[in-house]
Amino acid sequence: MAKKVALVQGNTACALGAVYAGCNFFGGYPITPSTEVAEVLSEELPKVGGKFMQMEDEIGAMASVIGASLAGSKALTATSGPGVSLKQELIGYACIAEVPCVIINVMRGGPSTGMPTGPGQSDVQQAKWGTHGDHATIALVPSTIQEIFEETVRAFNLAEKYRMPVQVLYDEIVGHMREPITYPEPGELEIINRTAPTVAPADYKPYDASKGEVPPLAAFGSDYRFHVTGLNKAADGFPTTKADLVDAEERRQVDKVESPINAADIEKNEEYLCDDAEVLIFAYGSTSRSARYAVNELRKEGIKAGLFRPITLWPFPEKRIAALGKQVKGIVVPEMNLGQMILEVERVTKGSCALGGVFRVDGEPINPGQIMKKVKEVM
Repeated sequence: MAKKVALVQGNTACALGAVYAGCNFFGGYPITPSTEVAEVLSEELPKVGGKFMQMEDEIGAMASVIGASLAGSKALTATSGPGVSLKQELIGYACIAEVPCVIINVMRGGPSTGMPTGPGQSDVQQAKWGTHGDHATIALVPSTIQEIFEETVRAFNLAEKYRMPVQVLYDEIVGHMREPITYPEPGELEIINRTAPTVAPADYKPYDASKGEVPPLAAFGSDYRFHVTGLNKAADGFPTTKADLVDAEERRQVDKVESPINAADIEKNEEYLCDDAEVLIFAYGSTSRSARYAVNELRKEGIKAGLFRPITLWPFPEKRIAALGKQVKGIVVPEMNLGQMILEVERVTKGSCALGGVFRVDGEPINPGQIMKKVKEVM
């Protein structure tokens, strides 16, 4: 039997990917250019017994997602940059309380309300550093409609597996464009659910590190009763100021993402014509589409260009970029901001090759010609 193929908008693909992943709660507030995610889920979630809530604002939306997740739901919110700014305090709460949830950020221009209907990629550092304190971050950056569907599924898997918020960043271009996608059959894509406790309710400790880097998570409303706080805490969930416990908690929560084994599990990249590349283009999201075209055109001119496209942006693919930096003569980083991820490339390559950026913040996409021109300057 042939698989279903349809022409789908990016935001619609996101909503349908969430349903495929088992999402059964959405709490959000309308904001351009992400509103279609909410619109589609308002129709689709009731069909599968899920709940849709439009909250009074973005802060309430994030709070509802945390509450729904702690009650056992797979929970999602969708917004854009200004909305993520409002959510930051509660994102920090979800980090320290280890609450699995997914946050969709359809990026647009900024700061403040900026250009609501134009694309941008200026929230990529916000995803890593937006909330205060030391914390781990997982952020995914799909660049096609098919990938939006699949990476939304993976975002839920990572949130459940590592018991933490996961952000999906794609810009207005891919959020609003339409492409054919092939819907996976039920069971075709892996679906991961959080680990439930196996001990008796009286013995359950929600932050028991003896159970591993990611302690099992019970659901409020079940037989398990437990304490959740935004303060540093002991294994039982109640606040502590004991230095050894605070230090252990902070380090465990970062290590569950950034340790070599876990980072390798989370990291996902695409390399295109990188094996013999003499110049590398590091590009993500819709900008990587122009970059791929530029690579093909440069190859026609005899310039050995390659494309490195991070699909997982955080944790950053440090080891691979460091290795490629020693292989090539130069790296070009095109991005719709004034230079954010180029700073990460510079940090890990440590001057091993030339580096150039193509930055655009006028609400228009970066075109292949701009990238090709910069490649030739770097070469």
